[in-house]
Amino acid sequence: MKIILAPMEGVVDALMRDMLTRIGGYDLCITEFIRVVDQKLPERVFTRFCPELLTGGKTYAGTPVRIQLLGQDPHWLAENAVRAVELGSPGVDLNFGCPAKTVNKSRGGAVLLKETNQLYQIVKAVRDAVPPQYPVSAKIRLGYDDTSLTLDNAAAIAAAGASMLTVHARTKSDGYRPPAYWPWIAKIKQQVAIPLVANGEIWNATDARLCQQQSDCNDIMLGRGALALPNLAQSIRRDEPAMPWAQVLQLLMHYSEFEMCGDKSQYYCNRIKQWFSYLKLQYPQAAALFSQLRVLRKSSEILAALQQALHLAADDTTG
Repeated sequence: MKIILAPMEGVVDALMRDMLTRIGGYDLCITEFIRVVDQKLPERVFTRFCPELLTGGKTYAGTPVRIQLLGQDPHWLAENAVRAVELGSPGVDLNFGCPAKTVNKSRGGAVLLKETNQLYQIVKAVRDAVPPQYPVSAKIRLGYDDTSLTLDNAAAIAAAGASMLTVHARTKSDGYRPPAYWPWIAKIKQQVAIPLVANGEIWNATDARLCQQQSDCNDIMLGRGALALPNLAQSIRRDEPAMPWAQVLQLLMHYSEFEMCGDKSQYYCNRIKQWFSYLKLQYPQAAALFSQLRVLRKSSEILAALQQALHLAADDTTG
C-alpha cells in the first residue's frame, strides 16, 4: 500500500508537508499546483512552491515531493515539466481536478475533463518530453458536471503514457460534498492498466479500508483527513490511535512558530483557522478552541490562546 499526501492549494505547503511527513506513514507528497500559461517559468517559482528541491526533492523525513503543474497548453506544460525534473523533482504530476472557479474559467483544472482529446495531448506532450526514468502522473475527478466521460478520460490519460492516475471520486459539480463514489474507481480499473490511487472522504482507518474495498485500489491519497487527524497515515498503516490532543497542540505551536517567522507570515491567522476547521471534525477540544480563535485578528493573540490551551491540556494529562 502506498499513501500519498494530497496537494491542497493554500494549505499543504512545504511546512505542512514537513510536519506531516515527520509524523510518518507517507510514501509521496504532491505540491500545490504551479500555474503554467505561456512561458517557461524561472527557477525561483519552482523553489517557492517546492523548497524541497534544494534538499534533494525530499522532505526532512525523506519523503519524495513531486511537483504538480496546472495548465492547458501541452507545449508549455511539457517545457515546465522538463524544468521541474531538471531542478530535482522526482517526477511531475498534472492537475485535471481543481474545482476552483477562477482556475476553471481560465481553462485549467477540472474544466479540462470536458475535453478528452486535450487531456491526451497534454499528458502525451509531457510524457514525451520528460526522461523516461521520471514518472508522469495525473489527478482527475470523475468529471465536470457528470460522469459521462469518466472512462474515456481515464483511458486517454493512460494511452498517453501516464505512469499513475489519482482519482478524486467526485465530479467538479459534487464539490466536496459526501459521499465519494469509490466504486467508480473500480470501474476505471477495469478499463486501464496503469496504477490507480483512490482519493476522497478518507477520514479514518475504517474509511481507508472501505475505500480500498469499494475502489479495488490498494493505494490511497489523503487530503482533508490528514489535516483533521495529523497521524492519519500512521493510523491507517499501523493502526495507531488518534494523536492525543496535547500532542496536536504542540504540533500547532511548532507550526505557528515557523509560519510566523516565514515569508508567508501575513497568512498565518487565516491558515491556522483553516487548519482548525478540519481539526474540529476529529477533536471536540478543537471545536471549542476554534470558537475562541475565529474572532481573533492578531497572530500574537492566537499564539497566546494556543499557549493557554497547551498549558490546560498539560495540566489535564498530569492531573
